[in-house]
Amino acid sequence: MNPLVFAEGRPLDFVAVGRLCIDLNANETQRPMEETKTFTKYVGGSPANIAIGTARLGLKTGFIGKVSDDQMGRFITGYLNENSINTDNILIDRTGAVTGLAFTEIKSPTDCSILMYRDNVADLNLEPTEVSEEYIKQSKALLISGTALAKSPSREAVFLALEYARKHSVVVFFDIDYRPYTWESEAETAVYYNLAAEKCDVIIGTREEFDMMEKLLNYEKSDDKVTAERWFSYHAQIVVIKHGGEGSIAYTRDGQSHRGGIFRTKVLKTFGAGDSYASAFIYGLMKGLPIQEAMRLGGASASIVISKHSCSDAMPTAEEIKSFMETAAEVLQKA
Repeated sequence: MNPLVFAEGRPLDFVAVGRLCIDLNANETQRPMEETKTFTKYVGGSPANIAIGTARLGLKTGFIGKVSDDQMGRFITGYLNENSINTDNILIDRTGAVTGLAFTEIKSPTDCSILMYRDNVADLNLEPTEVSEEYIKQSKALLISGTALAKSPSREAVFLALEYARKHSVVVFFDIDYRPYTWESEAETAVYYNLAAEKCDVIIGTREEFDMMEKLLNYEKSDDKVTAERWFSYHAQIVVIKHGGEGSIAYTRDGQSHRGGIFRTKVLKTFGAGDSYASAFIYGLMKGLPIQEAMRLGGASASIVISKHSCSDAMPTAEEIKSFMETAAEVLQKA
């Protein structure tokens, strides 16, 4: 079953809002960053990766965001255009803000880390007045992610986008995307994440991310069903709770649950799995597939991306996912 209903006859299928940055992925793997000398540049940022993923899968995709007025900003916008993403609502920052950088360290397939530079970044300067109601009205779905809530004025811009989406029956996806280095405290994070999640139709996050959101509620024990039921009392139709290598569970308002597994692959790195999962999962839902099948697409996409060097460049097409699923073994594990 797929409980989501998407408006027909709109020029855009999917619009993402939020972080646009640069990933600098280590070329020398199996070593710490201190010993890494060269990196390859890619477009990065969770909402950007997800948007690139949905565009590669064939959805008509747009983006709401802000980039720096320099070579890095132009690189990002150019790359999105090359991937058939509408950039009409990507603005150029004129304050001297810079592009956020993420340096990756790949010590082993299971030991990876990211060094982030997020001071004075352009994407967090998106103003509420720069969010177009008409642009959101033209889309069937909107994606928000947690990092865009970390600072003003981006925070207020996201909440305005949420209001426009609810006003015009745009389905809202929330990728929690918790990055502690962008926040002042866990309490601040939990407050704004909860306020945003109340307005969303689909909420996707790890068990740890939901735990962070629930700390203020004084829950004694993490319980997936309790977590899902809380959000069903607001707008949520689907709550996806990810358990890493043990797969994920999607809960629906009607009391059903669906378990998704993982596909065996040769892992190069761990980062990028969440973004690639979300892009293919969203694609499946927007194509009207049952939740279980959308989760399989997400799992396959994640396995493809973690076997490759990049995140954005590695986002697969629908044909690549189909081919991968035909040859790879799916492993269902109990979460």
